[in-house]
Amino acid sequence: MLKKDIKNAIEKLREEIRYHDHRYYVLNDPVISDQEYDGLYRSLVQLEREYPEHITPDSPTQRVGGAPLDSFETVTHHIKMLSLDNTYNDDEVRDFFTRTEKALEGPVRYEVTLKIDGVAVTLLYKKGHFVLGATRGDGVHGDDITQNLRTIRSIPLCITHGQKDILDIEVRGEVFLSKEAFKRLNDVRDRTGQALFANPRNAAAGTLKLLDPIEVARRGLDIFIHTIPQQPGVRFTSHYETLGYLTKAGFKVIPHMALCDRPDQVFKEIARWQEQRKDLAYEVDGLVIKVDSFEHREILGHTIKSPRWAIAYKYPAMQAVTRLLAIQLQVGRTGRITPVAYLEPVHVSGSTVSRATLHNEDEIKRKDIMINDYVVIEKGGEIIPKVVAVVTAQRTGIEKKFRFPKKCPVCAQPIIRLPEEADWRCINVSCPAQIKGRILHFASRQAMDIEGLGETLVNTLVDSRIVTSLDDLYTLDRTKIIALERMGEKSTDNLLASIEASKSKEFNRVLYALGIPNIGISASLLLVERFKSIRELMEASVEQLSEIPGIGEIIAKSIIKYFNSISNQRLIKHLQKHGVQFKHEKRSTRTLLLNKKFVFTGELVTMSRDHAQERVRALGGTPLTAVSSKVDYVVAGEDPGSKMAKARKLGIKIIKEKEFLELIRGG
Repeated sequence: MLKKDIKNAIEKLREEIRYHDHRYYVLNDPVISDQEYDGLYRSLVQLEREYPEHITPDSPTQRVGGAPLDSFETVTHHIKMLSLDNTYNDDEVRDFFTRTEKALEGPVRYEVTLKIDGVAVTLLYKKGHFVLGATRGDGVHGDDITQNLRTIRSIPLCITHGQKDILDIEVRGEVFLSKEAFKRLNDVRDRTGQALFANPRNAAAGTLKLLDPIEVARRGLDIFIHTIPQQPGVRFTSHYETLGYLTKAGFKVIPHMALCDRPDQVFKEIARWQEQRKDLAYEVDGLVIKVDSFEHREILGHTIKSPRWAIAYKYPAMQAVTRLLAIQLQVGRTGRITPVAYLEPVHVSGSTVSRATLHNEDEIKRKDIMINDYVVIEKGGEIIPKVVAVVTAQRTGIEKKFRFPKKCPVCAQPIIRLPEEADWRCINVSCPAQIKGRILHFASRQAMDIEGLGETLVNTLVDSRIVTSLDDLYTLDRTKIIALERMGEKSTDNLLASIEASKSKEFNRVLYALGIPNIGISASLLLVERFKSIRELMEASVEQLSEIPGIGEIIAKSIIKYFNSISNQRLIKHLQKHGVQFKHEKRSTRTLLLNKKFVFTGELVTMSRDHAQERVRALGGTPLTAVSSKVDYVVAGEDPGSKMAKARKLGIKIIKEKEFLELIRGG
């Protein structure tokens, strides 16, 4: 065969296999037998083996390839992966409609989709080819799981179906295991003596964390695409219609979508799926209600954590009745003592439950919960289920009241309960349980990202008194670590290298790692934007902290209380001494764009949107997400969206990326 004929034959086989993959994995409507499909696949494998120069990354034979990874790389999301606000009743949904329609000054069209109980991921395509897949992570940074996602047959490796005018696009979806695939996976694990997964969501999440894509491929993950985070072009004004386009382009788009022009139509969808969802082949725990128009979404914007144009309606939690066998106390990293009910195992909403939170002493008294009671267990939005009621009619007289002890169950020191709080707390900062919790938080990926410092090793370090405080991590004795069980020279050296590398983590991550109550990832970013060093932050007043948008008085008081502690002051001093970064990288003091407000639309070529917005801030300007009369410039990149049309309507100056670069030159 001529080289041209060989290449054409290979490509023809690939197109045919992609077509049949789409029929089987996306449409669930195969048109050839498994034997015929296997014949096509073997022919392609044989040709690529003979002519390896024609192998391409998007070939169907390349879905699973490469050696297992050592770890996942961290990637920054071009557009933040925000989580949705949850609502649990009709009144909260009505409030959402009222707020939305008031803000938009008129009626709104809503898109309603099933809320799949899976794992959120994002997929990036360049020139029609799948180049990157990542987890949500903290919404700003996620794990690069491209190799694992390539194994999912319903994800197209290249956009081949339908029109091809959208080749550079980011789409988001939910990776899940069907009920059948979940049962099959657990059956295998049961036969081989492995621990069973609690539910399909946990199984999907655990599978995506595997470093070996061959094992991932065996488990039968699937995906539904449900979101396009950015308007892909000016001709696409409706998100619903854009998802329809993606269906034609070969994506497995979430089924049973509804477009509703009135709130009452949304409520009909809520009622419709209350029972029907139980008959689906996959787990659904609610509905997602979104504003359909891209332009309206831009106007509504988002909070730190969630878009204002969407909510998740969660159906009432599933319940079951079982016996409460014992109540044990857990001590968290802040000293908070939480009672936990240990139960006779019972199946609730797809998983086996043997523990449930009791929250605090008042909750136990209010519900009159006793040991040996039969109790109603509810599995709602919480990871740990909760006890919602006691079945008093089933009491026999063997029930016993539970009384909170006067001492910490871990360190045996006195515990206290402040008048304004519902929780008992251990105030011994040297309590081993608190130290372990603080270290695990400090070493977590979103904080200092210290690899190798997991729960087992932390328990050993604290129990053996090698580590009694966070700063002890930076003075670990290599000889002592090597001598510990399951620790050799290589693992010890890797651990110490990771601890040393953590010293250079950004100030906002260090601030989050300290574990200040109420300070999450987003709040730490806001704080370091305002206060450039730990000294400035420690000297700030409640008023100065409260005036920062997104902080507020509760968080402000929490910060003040933390820094007023002598032991916390001593900890920070010791961490500084060991070289941990407690300063924010200084920004330019130039005022080139002072008081100027910018909105970006479309894709920039020379830099990411986040970088462009950062440059605006550094030069004294303010980047915004929505176009209004207050905006000075709209910067239009490639394929600008509806923002540009609105800018023209309002008479706002529109500049190209090249003009923006000239504007900031010298800054």
